[in-house]
Amino acid sequence: MKVFLVSCQTVYALCLLPWFTIWGLTLMGFANGINWFSLAITGFVTLYPIMVIVCSIFAWQFRTKRRRAAIILNLIPMLWILLVGYQLLS
Repeated sequence: MKVFLVSCQTVYALCLLPWFTIWGLTLMGFANGINWFSLAITGFVTLYPIMVIVCSIFAWQFRTKRRRAAIILNLIPMLWILLVGYQLLS
C-alpha cells in the first residue's frame, strides 16, 4: 500500500511542473474580459494542487483501516492528469 501511495504521489509531484505552465495559459483566457467559461477552466486547473494535498493527506490517514477508501482518494487527482493528457493528445 505504501508503494502505491508513494508512486502515485510522485507522479502527482512531477505533474506539478507542467501545471504551472498550463495554469498560466488558462489565465490568458481573461484577456478578452471575464466570462464564465474562463472562470470555470481556471478554477478547474487551480484545484489540482489543492486536491493533491488534500487527497494525499486523507489517503495516508486511511491506509491502514480503510484501504479501499485510501486507494480511491489517492486516485482522485489522477482525473486531472487524464483529462489534461487527453486534451493534449487530441
